[in-house]
Parts: sequence; C-alpha cells; structure tokens
Amino acid sequence: MKIEEYLSTLPSNILSGEEIQIPPDSIREIFRFAELGENDVFYHLGCGEGASLSIARHEFNVKSAIGIDNSKKMIDNAKKSIEDNNISDIKLIEQDILEADLSDASVILCWFMDPDIMENMMKRFEKLRDGVKVITIWAPLPGCLPQKVDFPYIMNETPFVETDDLKKQLLAVFETECIGFVTAWEFAERYTKSIGRDNPQNDRFLVIIQALTIWINAKNLGVACGEEMPESIRSYIAILKEYFDIEIEHLLK
Repeated sequence: MKIEEYLSTLPSNILSGEEIQIPPDSIREIFRFAELGENDVFYHLGCGEGASLSIARHEFNVKSAIGIDNSKKMIDNAKKSIEDNNISDIKLIEQDILEADLSDASVILCWFMDPDIMENMMKRFEKLRDGVKVITIWAPLPGCLPQKVDFPYIMNETPFVETDDLKKQLLAVFETECIGFVTAWEFAERYTKSIGRDNPQNDRFLVIIQALTIWINAKNLGVACGEEMPESIRSYIAILKEYFDIEIEHLLK
C-alpha cells in the first residue's frame, strides 16, 4: 500500500498529535530552549494531562500557566493531577484552541501535526503582541522562518518572519546547505526520541519513515545533497516495501 493509505489506517488523534503526551524530560528541554522564566505567562494549546503546566510552575516558576484542551477527559485528569500536587497559578480550560484568548501569553507551546489546525491558528497568532514566543515541534509555523532551532524544537517569535519559499524554510530548520541521508536519519532520531511513546520497540520503524520523508521532501525541493538517490535511502525504501508492504517512492517528483 502507499504510505498515504497506511497513514489513513492510524487513529486521527495520533496523526494530529492531539493525544500524544510529550514526555517530561522533553518538556524540560523545550522550556530551556524557550528560556522560560518567572516573568512568563505560559500557554499550552492541547495541554493533555497537564504535565507541562506543573513543570512550568513548579520548576521554571512562571507567573502563570494556562492549559487549553477540547477533551473533557484530559482536562479532568489534568485538574486532578494539579490538585494532588497542590500547585497554584495554573488554569485549565476545556475549549477549542481556535477560540482561545491568548492576549496575555508570552510563551505558547503548540504542537499539532494537522496542517489545517496550524493554518487556522495562524490567524490567532498574527494578532499576538510583539515578543511572544510560539514553540512548535518538527516544523515551523506555516509560511514563517524560525528565529531559533534546536531540532525538533522550533521557535517563531512575533512579529513573524514570513516566507513563501519552502526551500528556504526547510534549510532554516535543518541549518545546513543540503540534506543527505545522515542528516535525515539524525533529525528523524531526534524527533522520535523527543515525542516518546509507550512502545519504543517500534522506534526504528518510525525513524525510517521520518528519515525517508525528510529526504524525499528535500529532494523534491532541490536541496538534497547530490543528484543521485543514496544507496541507504534506496535500501530503506526497499525494506518498507518488502517487510511492511508500504510504498513511498511515488512521493518523489
């Protein structure tokens, strides 16, 4: 089957990132990356069970932490966890993030893989006051160049630096002049490690998928290293086809 068909068999909330909980150690890395501190008002859009809010208040001493999620189950779990740990100045809101009031935010964590969600959120982000940091994972905000990158963590700060050049955006994220197999594999491993999962034995499969996706996107944009397909890329394409019945080569333009 084609990779698109395989992805369509996965739960939509997994593809969008809605129910993937970021591990605590990765949350701490994100906060250090964002230089989160006592003067910040931190928002987590799609906060899940609220681990980021507790860490932001308890360990990084932010002024306040606000979590927004459209799942009643997640909000209820987050409230219980925060009450059990007796942490103050945390607010939880059961709400569609597209309706959220972000006017007092200074740092926003927003990780959704669904491009429609991110495109719609841009209308809200563009109204933010200057100096607000928006942290994403894997990709920058649509149509924007990042101001800071420690892949897979990416920062865009208002006012955003806009671009319609996907090639320029890709190279800004990977901070290199061209993308080869080694770069694609390294960054795929970083991403897989950062999001963590309940079944880490499948990490290698995810790294293969992500590395091939990175390289193919680079090739299609003309920023892959060299003209020919690396033998390692060819081998992993064959492995996906033979052992998983997943075809990905058709994505090459």
